[in-house]
Amino acid sequence: MADTLNAARVRVPCSTSNLGSGYDTIGLALNRYLEASFEPGPTGLKIFREGSLARAEYDDADDLVARSFASALRSMSLEVGGTLRLTSDIPIGKGLGSSAAAILAGSDLALAAGGRGRDDAGVFGTAYEHEGHGDNLAPCLYGGLRAVLPGATGPLPIELALSADLGFAYAAPATAIETKDARSALPELVGHDLAARSLARATALVRGLASADRELIKIGVEDELHVPHRLPMIPGAYNAIGAGYDAGAWAITISGAGSGLIALCDPSDSEEVAEAMRQVFCNGTYDPDCPGFAATPDFEGLTRLSV
Repeated sequence: MADTLNAARVRVPCSTSNLGSGYDTIGLALNRYLEASFEPGPTGLKIFREGSLARAEYDDADDLVARSFASALRSMSLEVGGTLRLTSDIPIGKGLGSSAAAILAGSDLALAAGGRGRDDAGVFGTAYEHEGHGDNLAPCLYGGLRAVLPGATGPLPIELALSADLGFAYAAPATAIETKDARSALPELVGHDLAARSLARATALVRGLASADRELIKIGVEDELHVPHRLPMIPGAYNAIGAGYDAGAWAITISGAGSGLIALCDPSDSEEVAEAMRQVFCNGTYDPDCPGFAATPDFEGLTRLSV
């Protein structure tokens, strides 16, 4: 029954994934957040959205937070009833793991509303089945820089070292990209020589992120698996990348599947790099659907908040 539920509130960070050669493997949690709260009430679920979610065009039936929340409650034999309030400053469909954050938020919010403790392994496994890859899920859930490996019994999230001497800058055009469209642009097969180069670059990426080594980061962010096929899908991307480098970026690549770009740089240059890329994407104007901002890593991941 609905009256068995409790008020609950959770917060989940966004994440940038791939970072070039870490395709479908590496992700980093950043300090933009989805917050979801639940208030018990009569049978049925009322949903209120604010921030980037209020500008998104989808029906309640397509809301990933609500769907994962309701599914998790049903798995506990609890009836859905009450009000779901969602607010987010994570851009939607622009490469910052908005869907991963939504699924995780709904799943853990249901556990909290049902009086259960956290079950991160279970929540991760359920979300992985939906997403099909864990490079956004792992950092959103656990925080920090994460890799997801093909373990013997299923996907295995592990923590990677991240230097404090790295800055991050993000910008995106008003145009969003559906992940399924970005995936459909990729070739089904690649040659062994390309695969070998990709392995070498991924090694450089992990070492470069740990040590803030500019040369290794430049090598590691280079990619042939997905970036060349997706970059032409992003309006203004090439000019925005050029502007980012002119502003001091060390390396720039697609954030997730796009349409956003993520730049790595000295922390003192991150705001200038983000603004330079944003100006190109927005043609020098202000547009709330054309974001640009400096970002810092989030090391907490999904957090339950007091109500």
